[in-house]
Amino acid sequence: MVERRIPKVHDLAPLMQFKKPEFNARTRRLAAATSIADLRTIAKRVTPKAPFDYTDGAAEGEISLSRARQAFQDIEFHPSVLRDVSKVDTTREVLGKTSALPFGIAPTGFTRMMQTEGERAGATAAEAAGIPFTLSTMGTTSIEDVAAAAPGGRNWFQLYMWTDRDRSLALVDRAQAAGYDTLMVTVDTPVGGARLRDVKNGFSIPPALTPKTVINALPRPAWWINFLTTEPLAFASLDRWSGTVAALIDTMFDPTVGPDEVKFIREQWKGKLVVKGIQSVADARLAVELGADAIVLSNHGGRQLDRAPIPFHLLPAVVREVGTEVEVHLDTGIMNGADIVASVALGAQFTLIGRAYLYGLMAGGRQGVDRTISILSEEIRRTMKLLGVASLEELEPRHVTQLARLMPIGQPAANTVSALNG
Repeated sequence: MVERRIPKVHDLAPLMQFKKPEFNARTRRLAAATSIADLRTIAKRVTPKAPFDYTDGAAEGEISLSRARQAFQDIEFHPSVLRDVSKVDTTREVLGKTSALPFGIAPTGFTRMMQTEGERAGATAAEAAGIPFTLSTMGTTSIEDVAAAAPGGRNWFQLYMWTDRDRSLALVDRAQAAGYDTLMVTVDTPVGGARLRDVKNGFSIPPALTPKTVINALPRPAWWINFLTTEPLAFASLDRWSGTVAALIDTMFDPTVGPDEVKFIREQWKGKLVVKGIQSVADARLAVELGADAIVLSNHGGRQLDRAPIPFHLLPAVVREVGTEVEVHLDTGIMNGADIVASVALGAQFTLIGRAYLYGLMAGGRQGVDRTISILSEEIRRTMKLLGVASLEELEPRHVTQLARLMPIGQPAANTVSALNG
């Protein structure tokens, strides 16, 4: 028989730990989020369908995106034990300067459509965290306003080469004058990808008020109040544009862009040059020859060519080919700090987050972006400690095995042809 007794007050006291209630719903929701997936769930609940799907979706069958995420799940870590990991160093030298974490914020278009704080939230959160922020050509906050919002931040600018070269150069000049230290030229967009969710949703900039969007907005009043009571949504860096979104894209995405255009930009830009959208070893080699300081292995988050190569799978081969000549960065599919640790172990100098950042932004504006960075930072530190490494420099290929799920039958000769060469 178990002997029972009446509990004494001094026995109950340690168990009675009542937390001070949090009355701010946004703060309460974000504090409860323990993963990027949690932030995505919140974002979906508070954001209208069209802007959420624009962020969440990818091209055609969304196969490229799902494969990229699966690639990170299909890894095996190999930890070392009996190591002192009481302190871990997450800093990384990136293009001549120190980043507090091995990731930065990727360029995203139409950002204030997702949440009204937009690029300002991303830039100021990045500044506070000590990591780079990249402003898109198709951003909704101007080059100058982002620089003013985060004067102590490390701001990069992403460029699409237009058919109108003078307008492209005007953006480059503005970024240089505003103190941006890195130019990221995106080369995987000769045309826009077929993003079918956007087609089905009748996506437009600004969002159209139709019976369907009004019904969808009813349970999300905060988004619409913010949208209707703040500055009109527009492409802030393109202050002379007065046409439609479709016409803008036709003008911006130039199918004739080749090596000469990248070489020309290299001659004009005085800072660091990054070429984004590399999807083969041959293209990586070409980018080096054109003067890039870094390349980004990326299939545009799966938003361009569906069934494109998986950047994480390409990483080891590209690092072997050009890793001693340029920095190799990586994006697409990153949803966990462990994904970033695995990328660094296989040779990536740096990584970029797009959707993970936008899920946080939609979930809670600047607070939400801070929470995204905090979650990834915690996951990176925890993974490093469990692997038995005290600094990013200690990570090596031996720490990670890429498990095979998609086995190529043969390597087509076309895969060695450079996209930059047309």
